[in-house]
Amino acid sequence: MERKTSAFSRRTFVELLGVSAASFGLVSLAGCGGGGEGGSTGGGSAGGAADSLTYSLTADPRALDPAFFDDGESAVVACNIHEGLYRFGEKDATVEPCLATELPEISDDGLVYTIKLREGVKFHDGAEFNAEAVKKSIERQLEPNRTSDMPYASFVFGEEAAGNGVESVEAVDATTLKITLRAASTPFVKNLAMALASPIVSPTAAEAATPGQPIQKPAGTGPYKFVDWTKGASITLVANEEYWGDAPKIKNLVFKIIAEGNTRLTALMNGECDIISSVDSASADQVTSNGFELFAEDGMTINYMAFNTETGQCTDQEVRKAIAQAINVEEMVKSIYGEYATVANSVMPTWMAPYTKDVKQTAYDPEAAKKTLADKGITSLTCITYTTARPYNQKGGSDLARMIQGYLAEVGVDVSITEYDWTTYKTKVQTDPYDICFYGWTGDNGDPDNFMNLLADTNWSMNVAHWQDEEYKALVAEGLTAPDGDERDAIYLKCEEMVAEKQPWLLISHSKNLLGINPKVKNFYYHPTGVAFFKGVSKEA
Repeated sequence: MERKTSAFSRRTFVELLGVSAASFGLVSLAGCGGGGEGGSTGGGSAGGAADSLTYSLTADPRALDPAFFDDGESAVVACNIHEGLYRFGEKDATVEPCLATELPEISDDGLVYTIKLREGVKFHDGAEFNAEAVKKSIERQLEPNRTSDMPYASFVFGEEAAGNGVESVEAVDATTLKITLRAASTPFVKNLAMALASPIVSPTAAEAATPGQPIQKPAGTGPYKFVDWTKGASITLVANEEYWGDAPKIKNLVFKIIAEGNTRLTALMNGECDIISSVDSASADQVTSNGFELFAEDGMTINYMAFNTETGQCTDQEVRKAIAQAINVEEMVKSIYGEYATVANSVMPTWMAPYTKDVKQTAYDPEAAKKTLADKGITSLTCITYTTARPYNQKGGSDLARMIQGYLAEVGVDVSITEYDWTTYKTKVQTDPYDICFYGWTGDNGDPDNFMNLLADTNWSMNVAHWQDEEYKALVAEGLTAPDGDERDAIYLKCEEMVAEKQPWLLISHSKNLLGINPKVKNFYYHPTGVAFFKGVSKEA
């Protein structure tokens, strides 16, 4: 669905935000049960535990094949179907074995990874898990097999042209895998634990798929098996009774697609959903005041506005700087997100090395902005944005776009805004012209490369600024091979300083992850990497 928005005063919009947030408290919840009385989405069992749990998504996944998606909706479902050689700790990015039995043995030159595999594991479709299956799962994402629709392939497995990544994969025997890299890679083991691209898929399922297309009937080794996907409505998984690890506690796991925030809130209140994602900060109090639990923890996120540095009005660095000067980021973040986000002074989250508050972002200076933009002849900009809530921006991009429209109107620049739902936007941001757009990122592995590499990527679905700077790319390549420590931190600090200086992005905020949870749900945790593992989750009947 596409919407166009006309300009109006920035001050008026600030006032409207305040009215909107306050008015939300008046939404009637009559007839909706509170946390203690909320309805159940699944029948109970003889042991007093419910056998079904429903979790809301804000949009349809792009795919359930790990090679073919780069979005959180896909990852949060698929990570319960598929598993990788490694996984992260329950609440952090500490790497631990999963389908591998131990951390890899790494050669002295950092190029050869020898990995011992778990025995006796089967894929959901009955295929055997072994080194040959892992080899096939990885090789389909290596050049020349990978396609342009595999957005994370180069991110995880590297590129031959760049002289990095995986050179070869060898099945030494049924339980031994050897991966050889072209150059040492400090985050490689972390990459193998990610929920995107890295999880191992059944070779039988991959062979049955249309060449170049995602697997339609996904089969992994995870605690849940795929049952059904009704596009735009729901996805159903069922417990894997032959799972190699501890058996999942919930039998039926349902992911319901609910794009609109108020509708998700109502679904939680009336028992239609047990957990709702991307709670709007304006409705956070509604969750707790009605007896439900609010999950609110700092995410591994960045919310930003990207300038199209390749074509249009923002190819000039001075123009980008002037536009940034026109926008009062601190006022905007406080007005839109309140206490549930902090102003971003860094691409990386504040708790991730080498974060420093001393990186100098462009300061708010509307008079200087007005003069530069007039001198450069900039009187209008085209903006595209998304309407769907995201983990890094629970409001969606509409409020941001309109508030920035107001700021720029005050310095003589008219901004035309076109809005799309998230699924459509993911295509439009790659195909349609724009001067500015809104995007964000949830970190996948807790490594600085995972954030800073975005602006070195040649895949425009990842690098929506289309920014290609050879000096920056060289720094990212250096950081990839440098061992963890002060030297590596210094490299990424230089990257941060270049982003601030060259201004391909206007940094906006780091968000808290906000989810609403029925208190009958036990042991749920929304992981900092933006996924949710349901194996250990239970629900009282």
